[in-house]
Amino acid sequence: MDADAIEEHVDMIRAVGNDDNDEQEYDGFDDYDDDEDEDPVTLGFVEKPKNQWSLLRQYFPSKAGDVPAWLDPLNIPSGKSSLCDICGDPLKFLLQVYAPTEKDITFHRMIFVFMCPSMKCLLRDQHEQWKRQPEKPSRSVKVFRCQLPRINPFYSSERPEYDGSHKPASSGAALCEWCGTWKGDKICSSCRQVRYCSEKHQAVSWRSGHKTACKQMKISSPGSGSTSLVSQKVGSNNVWPEFEIIIEDESEYNTEISEDNTLANSSILKSRVDDAMNSLMDSFQGDDDKRSWANFQERIAKAPEQVLRYYRNTNAKPIWPVSSGRPSRADIPNCSYCNGPLCCEFQILPQLLYYFGVDNEVDSLDWTTIVVYTCEASCEASLAYKDEYAWVQLYSPSATLH
Repeated sequence: MDADAIEEHVDMIRAVGNDDNDEQEYDGFDDYDDDEDEDPVTLGFVEKPKNQWSLLRQYFPSKAGDVPAWLDPLNIPSGKSSLCDICGDPLKFLLQVYAPTEKDITFHRMIFVFMCPSMKCLLRDQHEQWKRQPEKPSRSVKVFRCQLPRINPFYSSERPEYDGSHKPASSGAALCEWCGTWKGDKICSSCRQVRYCSEKHQAVSWRSGHKTACKQMKISSPGSGSTSLVSQKVGSNNVWPEFEIIIEDESEYNTEISEDNTLANSSILKSRVDDAMNSLMDSFQGDDDKRSWANFQERIAKAPEQVLRYYRNTNAKPIWPVSSGRPSRADIPNCSYCNGPLCCEFQILPQLLYYFGVDNEVDSLDWTTIVVYTCEASCEASLAYKDEYAWVQLYSPSATLH
Protein backbone atom coordinates (compact mmCIF):
# COMPACT_ATOMS: atom_id res chain seq x y z
CA MET A 1 0.00 0.00 0.00
CA ASP A 2 1.54 3.32 -1.03
CA ALA A 3 1.58 6.50 1.07
CA ASP A 4 -1.51 8.04 -0.58
CA ALA A 5 -3.47 4.83 -0.10
CA ILE A 6 -2.51 4.62 3.57
CA GLU A 7 -3.65 8.19 4.23
CA GLU A 8 -6.92 7.49 2.41
CA HIS A 9 -7.36 4.38 4.59
CA VAL A 10 -6.95 6.42 7.80
CA ASP A 11 -9.36 9.09 6.60
CA MET A 12 -11.98 6.51 5.65
CA ILE A 13 -11.79 4.72 9.00
CA ARG A 14 -11.95 8.01 10.90
CA ALA A 15 -15.05 8.99 8.91
CA VAL A 16 -16.73 5.61 9.48
CA GLY A 17 -15.93 5.76 13.19
CA ASN A 18 -17.15 9.33 13.71
CA ASP A 19 -18.95 9.21 17.03
CA ASP A 20 -20.05 12.82 16.75
CA ASN A 21 -22.77 12.29 14.17
CA ASP A 22 -26.37 12.92 15.15
CA GLU A 23 -27.72 9.52 14.18
CA GLN A 24 -28.44 6.99 16.90
CA GLU A 25 -25.95 4.16 16.84
CA TYR A 26 -27.37 0.84 15.69
CA ASP A 27 -26.70 -2.08 18.02
CA GLY A 28 -27.58 -4.88 15.61
CA PHE A 29 -30.29 -6.51 17.76
CA ASP A 30 -33.59 -5.10 16.45
CA ASP A 31 -34.63 -8.19 14.54
CA TYR A 32 -33.32 -11.00 12.39
CA ASP A 33 -35.06 -10.24 9.12
CA ASP A 34 -32.40 -11.23 6.61
CA ASP A 35 -34.51 -10.47 3.55
CA GLU A 36 -34.41 -6.69 3.79
CA ASP A 37 -31.84 -4.61 1.91
CA GLU A 38 -28.95 -3.51 4.09
CA ASP A 39 -26.61 -0.58 3.90
CA PRO A 40 -23.17 -1.32 2.43
CA VAL A 41 -20.42 -1.64 5.02
CA THR A 42 -16.64 -1.33 5.01
CA LEU A 43 -14.91 -4.55 4.01
CA GLY A 44 -11.45 -5.75 5.02
CA PHE A 45 -9.16 -7.74 2.72
CA VAL A 46 -5.68 -9.08 3.43
CA GLU A 47 -2.56 -8.74 1.35
CA LYS A 48 1.13 -9.17 2.01
CA PRO A 49 2.76 -5.88 3.10
CA LYS A 50 4.73 -4.23 0.30
CA ASN A 51 7.45 -2.96 2.66
CA GLN A 52 8.86 -3.73 6.10
CA TRP A 53 7.86 -0.51 7.83
CA SER A 54 4.16 -0.01 7.03
CA LEU A 55 2.98 -2.37 9.78
CA LEU A 56 5.06 -0.80 12.55
CA ARG A 57 3.06 0.68 15.41
CA GLN A 58 3.92 4.31 14.58
CA TYR A 59 1.93 3.93 11.34
CA PHE A 60 -1.21 2.69 13.16
CA PRO A 61 -1.75 -0.36 10.95
CA SER A 62 -4.73 -2.65 10.59
CA LYS A 63 -3.15 -6.06 10.31
CA ALA A 64 -3.63 -9.80 10.80
CA GLY A 65 -1.18 -12.42 11.99
CA ASP A 66 2.43 -12.30 13.20
CA VAL A 67 2.66 -10.04 16.29
CA PRO A 68 0.50 -7.07 17.34
CA ALA A 69 1.57 -3.48 16.76
CA TRP A 70 0.63 -2.36 20.27
CA LEU A 71 -0.85 1.14 20.35
CA ASP A 72 0.26 1.75 23.94
CA PRO A 73 3.61 -0.09 23.84
CA LEU A 74 4.28 0.05 27.58
CA ASN A 75 1.09 -0.90 29.40
CA ILE A 76 0.18 -3.99 27.40
CA PRO A 77 -2.03 -6.72 28.90
CA SER A 78 -0.25 -9.27 31.08
CA GLY A 79 -0.95 -12.05 33.53
CA LYS A 80 -4.26 -13.87 33.04
CA SER A 81 -5.36 -11.34 30.42
CA SER A 82 -2.83 -12.82 28.02
CA LEU A 83 -3.83 -16.45 28.63
CA CYS A 84 -6.58 -18.74 27.39
CA ASP A 85 -8.91 -19.12 30.37
CA ILE A 86 -9.55 -22.73 29.42
CA CYS A 87 -6.13 -24.33 28.80
CA GLY A 88 -3.94 -21.62 30.35
CA ASP A 89 -1.68 -21.21 27.31
CA PRO A 90 -0.74 -17.74 25.98
CA LEU A 91 -3.17 -16.51 23.32
CA LYS A 92 -2.12 -15.95 19.72
CA PHE A 93 -2.60 -12.64 17.95
CA LEU A 94 -5.41 -12.82 15.38
CA LEU A 95 -5.83 -9.26 14.10
CA GLN A 96 -6.11 -5.58 14.96
CA VAL A 97 -8.25 -2.84 13.42
CA TYR A 98 -7.39 0.85 13.58
CA ALA A 99 -10.71 2.59 14.24
CA PRO A 100 -10.23 6.20 15.42
CA THR A 101 -13.06 8.68 15.83
CA GLU A 102 -13.34 12.46 15.78
CA LYS A 103 -13.27 12.71 19.58
CA ASP A 104 -9.96 13.77 21.08
CA ILE A 105 -9.87 10.90 23.58
CA THR A 106 -10.16 8.43 20.70
CA PHE A 107 -7.98 10.25 18.18
CA HIS A 108 -6.06 6.97 18.05
CA ARG A 109 -8.18 3.89 18.69
CA MET A 110 -7.28 0.26 18.04
CA ILE A 111 -9.22 -2.98 18.56
CA PHE A 112 -7.12 -6.13 19.14
CA VAL A 113 -8.37 -9.73 18.88
CA PHE A 114 -6.50 -12.72 20.31
CA MET A 115 -7.48 -16.38 20.45
CA CYS A 116 -6.31 -19.81 21.49
CA PRO A 117 -5.51 -21.98 18.44
CA SER A 118 -7.12 -25.03 20.06
CA MET A 119 -10.51 -26.01 18.61
CA LYS A 120 -11.28 -27.85 21.85
CA CYS A 121 -10.92 -24.57 23.73
CA LEU A 122 -13.08 -22.76 21.17
CA LEU A 123 -15.85 -25.31 21.70
CA ARG A 124 -15.69 -24.66 25.44
CA ASP A 125 -15.63 -20.93 24.75
CA GLN A 126 -18.89 -21.23 22.84
CA HIS A 127 -20.40 -23.19 25.70
CA GLU A 128 -19.34 -20.45 28.14
CA GLN A 129 -20.89 -17.63 26.10
CA TRP A 130 -24.33 -19.24 26.33
CA LYS A 131 -24.22 -18.99 30.14
CA ARG A 132 -25.61 -15.46 29.88
CA GLN A 133 -22.83 -13.35 31.35
CA PRO A 134 -21.30 -15.43 34.16
CA GLU A 135 -19.39 -13.48 36.81
CA LYS A 136 -16.04 -14.93 35.68
CA PRO A 137 -16.40 -16.14 32.09
CA SER A 138 -13.79 -18.53 30.72
CA ARG A 139 -12.87 -17.39 27.21
CA SER A 140 -10.46 -18.54 24.54
CA VAL A 141 -11.15 -15.44 22.41
CA LYS A 142 -10.33 -12.05 23.93
CA VAL A 143 -10.74 -8.52 22.64
CA PHE A 144 -8.96 -5.39 23.88
CA ARG A 145 -9.64 -1.73 23.06
CA CYS A 146 -6.85 0.81 23.37
CA GLN A 147 -7.24 4.52 22.67
CA LEU A 148 -5.08 7.61 22.97
CA PRO A 149 -5.67 11.36 22.60
CA ARG A 150 -3.85 13.29 19.92
CA ILE A 151 -1.32 14.53 22.46
CA ASN A 152 0.18 11.44 24.08
CA PRO A 153 3.60 10.17 25.28
CA PHE A 154 4.10 7.70 22.43
CA TYR A 155 3.46 9.44 19.11
CA SER A 156 3.77 12.81 17.45
CA SER A 157 0.59 14.86 17.20
CA GLU A 158 1.27 15.29 13.49
CA ARG A 159 0.31 12.76 10.86
CA PRO A 160 3.29 10.51 10.06
CA GLU A 161 5.06 10.61 6.73
CA TYR A 162 4.38 7.27 5.09
CA ASP A 163 7.89 6.80 3.74
CA GLY A 164 9.46 4.66 6.47
CA SER A 165 11.26 7.57 8.14
CA HIS A 166 8.79 8.16 10.98
CA LYS A 167 9.85 7.03 14.46
CA PRO A 168 7.77 6.55 17.62
CA ALA A 169 8.32 9.06 20.43
CA SER A 170 9.24 6.37 22.96
CA SER A 171 10.21 2.73 23.19
CA GLY A 172 8.01 -0.09 24.37
CA ALA A 173 8.06 -2.84 26.97
CA ALA A 174 10.33 -5.86 26.59
CA LEU A 175 8.40 -8.63 24.87
CA CYS A 176 8.47 -12.42 25.05
CA GLU A 177 11.39 -13.86 23.09
CA TRP A 178 9.35 -16.84 21.89
CA CYS A 179 6.03 -15.32 20.77
CA GLY A 180 6.97 -11.64 20.44
CA THR A 181 3.42 -10.83 21.51
CA TRP A 182 3.10 -10.48 25.27
CA LYS A 183 5.15 -8.65 27.88
CA GLY A 184 8.31 -10.48 28.92
CA ASP A 185 7.74 -10.55 32.68
CA LYS A 186 9.97 -13.59 33.20
CA ILE A 187 13.71 -13.60 32.53
CA CYS A 188 16.04 -16.52 31.82
CA SER A 189 17.80 -17.15 35.13
CA SER A 190 20.95 -18.36 33.36
CA CYS A 191 21.85 -15.76 30.72
CA ARG A 192 19.69 -12.96 32.24
CA GLN A 193 19.20 -11.58 28.72
CA VAL A 194 16.07 -13.23 27.29
CA ARG A 195 12.54 -12.59 28.52
CA TYR A 196 9.36 -14.65 28.30
CA CYS A 197 5.67 -14.09 28.90
CA SER A 198 5.08 -17.50 30.49
CA GLU A 199 6.75 -20.62 31.78
CA LYS A 200 5.39 -22.55 28.80
CA HIS A 201 7.04 -20.28 26.24
CA GLN A 202 10.27 -20.36 28.24
CA ALA A 203 10.23 -24.16 28.22
CA VAL A 204 9.43 -24.37 24.49
CA SER A 205 12.16 -21.86 23.66
CA TRP A 206 14.67 -23.80 25.78
CA ARG A 207 13.94 -27.04 23.90
CA SER A 208 13.92 -25.26 20.53
CA GLY A 209 17.36 -23.72 20.71
CA HIS A 210 17.82 -21.41 23.66
CA LYS A 211 19.50 -24.17 25.67
CA THR A 212 22.46 -23.92 23.28
CA ALA A 213 22.17 -20.18 22.59
CA CYS A 214 22.04 -19.43 26.32
CA LYS A 215 25.58 -20.75 26.86
CA GLN A 216 26.89 -18.78 23.87
CA MET A 217 25.23 -15.58 25.09
CA LYS A 218 26.77 -15.92 28.56
CA ILE A 219 30.24 -16.28 27.03
CA SER A 220 30.03 -13.68 24.23
CA SER A 221 28.07 -10.88 25.86
CA PRO A 222 27.45 -11.36 29.57
CA GLY A 223 24.93 -8.88 30.93
CA SER A 224 24.51 -7.04 27.62
CA GLY A 225 20.76 -7.54 27.45
CA SER A 226 20.89 -8.44 23.77
CA THR A 227 18.74 -11.06 22.09
CA SER A 228 20.18 -13.95 20.12
CA LEU A 229 19.41 -14.39 16.44
CA VAL A 230 18.83 -18.08 17.08
CA SER A 231 15.97 -17.41 19.46
CA GLN A 232 14.44 -14.76 17.19
CA LYS A 233 14.17 -17.23 14.32
CA VAL A 234 12.52 -20.06 16.25
CA GLY A 235 9.96 -17.62 17.66
CA SER A 236 8.49 -17.06 14.22
CA ASN A 237 7.07 -20.59 14.31
CA ASN A 238 4.54 -19.60 16.96
CA VAL A 239 2.59 -16.97 15.00
CA TRP A 240 0.22 -16.88 12.06
CA PRO A 241 1.47 -15.36 8.77
CA GLU A 242 1.44 -11.57 8.66
CA PHE A 243 -0.91 -9.60 6.41
CA GLU A 244 -1.95 -6.00 6.03
CA ILE A 245 -5.70 -5.38 6.19
CA ILE A 246 -6.87 -3.22 3.29
CA ILE A 247 -10.30 -1.62 3.52
CA GLU A 248 -12.77 -0.96 0.72
CA ASP A 249 -16.41 0.09 0.63
CA GLU A 250 -18.88 -2.71 -0.05
CA SER A 251 -20.80 -0.42 -2.40
CA GLU A 252 -17.98 -0.84 -4.89
CA TYR A 253 -19.02 -4.48 -5.19
CA ASN A 254 -22.80 -3.91 -5.41
CA THR A 255 -23.01 -4.84 -9.05
CA GLU A 256 -24.58 -7.77 -10.81
CA ILE A 257 -22.66 -10.86 -9.77
CA SER A 258 -21.43 -12.97 -12.66
CA GLU A 259 -21.60 -16.74 -12.52
CA ASP A 260 -17.81 -16.94 -12.30
CA ASN A 261 -17.77 -14.76 -9.19
CA THR A 262 -20.27 -16.68 -7.08
CA LEU A 263 -19.41 -18.09 -3.68
CA ALA A 264 -19.53 -21.64 -4.99
CA ASN A 265 -16.84 -20.90 -7.57
CA SER A 266 -14.58 -18.93 -5.26
CA SER A 267 -11.29 -20.78 -4.82
CA ILE A 268 -10.69 -18.85 -1.59
CA LEU A 269 -13.84 -20.09 0.10
CA LYS A 270 -14.04 -23.48 -1.56
CA SER A 271 -11.01 -24.71 0.35
CA ARG A 272 -12.61 -24.01 3.73
CA VAL A 273 -16.35 -24.20 3.16
CA ASP A 274 -17.08 -27.31 1.08
CA ASP A 275 -16.27 -30.02 3.64
CA ALA A 276 -17.76 -28.09 6.54
CA MET A 277 -20.95 -27.31 4.67
CA ASN A 278 -21.58 -30.94 3.76
CA SER A 279 -22.05 -31.71 7.46
CA LEU A 280 -23.60 -28.33 8.26
CA MET A 281 -26.40 -28.78 5.71
CA ASP A 282 -27.38 -32.02 7.47
CA SER A 283 -27.57 -30.25 10.85
CA PHE A 284 -29.62 -27.22 9.74
CA GLN A 285 -32.49 -26.70 12.14
CA GLY A 286 -35.27 -25.78 9.72
CA ASP A 287 -35.91 -22.99 7.26
CA ASP A 288 -34.32 -20.23 9.37
CA ASP A 289 -30.89 -21.82 9.07
CA LYS A 290 -31.32 -22.33 5.35
CA ARG A 291 -32.42 -18.72 4.85
CA SER A 292 -29.48 -17.42 6.92
CA TRP A 293 -27.03 -19.45 4.86
CA ALA A 294 -28.57 -18.25 1.59
CA ASN A 295 -28.34 -14.63 2.75
CA PHE A 296 -24.74 -15.16 3.87
CA GLN A 297 -23.84 -16.65 0.49
CA GLU A 298 -25.46 -13.76 -1.36
CA ARG A 299 -23.66 -11.05 0.62
CA ILE A 300 -20.24 -12.69 0.64
CA ALA A 301 -20.36 -13.59 -3.05
CA LYS A 302 -20.06 -9.91 -3.94
CA ALA A 303 -16.49 -9.93 -2.59
CA PRO A 304 -15.60 -13.52 -1.63
CA GLU A 305 -12.07 -12.71 -0.45
CA GLN A 306 -13.23 -10.41 2.35
CA VAL A 307 -12.09 -11.38 5.84
CA LEU A 308 -13.70 -8.58 7.85
CA ARG A 309 -16.89 -6.52 7.81
CA TYR A 310 -16.91 -3.22 9.76
CA TYR A 311 -20.22 -1.98 11.20
CA ARG A 312 -19.70 0.71 13.83
CA ASN A 313 -21.95 3.77 13.20
CA THR A 314 -23.81 2.11 10.35
CA ASN A 315 -27.36 0.76 10.13
CA ALA A 316 -26.14 -2.61 8.90
CA LYS A 317 -26.23 -5.84 10.88
CA PRO A 318 -23.79 -8.75 11.05
CA ILE A 319 -24.53 -11.49 8.56
CA TRP A 320 -24.99 -14.76 10.41
CA PRO A 321 -24.34 -17.97 8.43
CA VAL A 322 -26.46 -19.96 10.91
CA SER A 323 -29.65 -18.57 12.42
CA SER A 324 -29.62 -20.78 15.51
CA GLY A 325 -26.21 -19.66 16.70
CA ARG A 326 -26.63 -15.90 16.93
CA PRO A 327 -27.14 -13.84 20.09
CA SER A 328 -30.00 -11.78 21.41
CA ARG A 329 -29.48 -8.42 23.08
CA ALA A 330 -29.59 -10.17 26.46
CA ASP A 331 -26.65 -12.39 25.50
CA ILE A 332 -24.29 -9.43 25.05
CA PRO A 333 -23.07 -7.90 28.33
CA ASN A 334 -22.81 -4.21 29.06
CA CYS A 335 -19.46 -2.45 29.19
CA SER A 336 -17.59 -3.68 32.25
CA TYR A 337 -16.26 -0.14 32.91
CA CYS A 338 -19.11 2.33 32.33
CA ASN A 339 -21.98 -0.21 32.31
CA GLY A 340 -23.18 1.28 29.03
CA PRO A 341 -24.31 -0.81 26.07
CA LEU A 342 -21.95 -2.50 23.64
CA CYS A 343 -22.40 -2.10 19.90
CA CYS A 344 -21.26 -4.26 17.01
CA GLU A 345 -17.83 -3.07 15.83
CA PHE A 346 -16.95 -5.68 13.20
CA GLN A 347 -17.13 -9.34 12.32
CA ILE A 348 -14.33 -11.70 11.30
CA LEU A 349 -15.06 -14.23 8.57
CA PRO A 350 -13.59 -17.77 8.27
CA GLN A 351 -11.77 -16.83 5.05
CA LEU A 352 -8.99 -15.51 7.29
CA LEU A 353 -8.12 -19.10 8.22
CA TYR A 354 -7.48 -19.88 4.55
CA TYR A 355 -4.86 -17.14 4.39
CA PHE A 356 -3.35 -18.33 7.67
CA GLY A 357 -2.91 -21.79 6.15
CA VAL A 358 -4.94 -23.52 8.89
CA ASP A 359 -5.68 -27.12 7.93
CA ASN A 360 -9.28 -27.91 7.05
CA GLU A 361 -9.45 -31.03 9.21
CA VAL A 362 -12.05 -32.21 11.71
CA ASP A 363 -10.09 -31.00 14.75
CA SER A 364 -8.66 -27.86 13.12
CA LEU A 365 -9.52 -24.36 14.31
CA ASP A 366 -12.66 -23.13 12.53
CA TRP A 367 -15.63 -20.82 12.93
CA THR A 368 -18.49 -19.41 10.86
CA THR A 369 -17.99 -15.92 12.23
CA ILE A 370 -16.61 -13.97 15.19
CA VAL A 371 -18.53 -10.77 15.94
CA VAL A 372 -16.76 -8.15 18.07
CA TYR A 373 -18.76 -5.84 20.34
CA THR A 374 -17.25 -2.75 21.95
CA CYS A 375 -18.39 0.01 24.29
CA GLU A 376 -20.75 2.26 22.36
CA ALA A 377 -19.31 5.32 24.11
CA SER A 378 -15.67 4.21 23.80
CA CYS A 379 -15.48 5.10 27.46
CA GLU A 380 -12.34 6.07 29.30
CA ALA A 381 -11.01 3.83 32.05
CA SER A 382 -7.86 3.52 34.10
CA LEU A 383 -6.65 0.50 32.11
CA ALA A 384 -4.72 1.13 28.91
CA TYR A 385 -6.29 -1.96 27.32
CA LYS A 386 -9.97 -2.41 28.07
CA ASP A 387 -11.69 -5.78 27.75
CA GLU A 388 -14.37 -5.95 25.07
CA TYR A 389 -16.55 -8.84 23.92
CA ALA A 390 -16.54 -11.41 21.12
CA TRP A 391 -19.43 -13.65 20.13
CA VAL A 392 -18.25 -16.85 18.43
CA GLN A 393 -20.50 -18.81 16.07
CA LEU A 394 -19.36 -22.27 15.00
CA TYR A 395 -20.48 -24.35 12.04
CA SER A 396 -22.50 -26.60 14.29
CA PRO A 397 -24.35 -24.63 17.00
CA SER A 398 -25.17 -27.91 18.73
CA ALA A 399 -21.52 -29.04 18.86
CA THR A 400 -20.65 -30.78 22.08
CA LEU A 401 -17.37 -31.35 23.87
CA HIS A 402 -15.69 -34.73 23.76
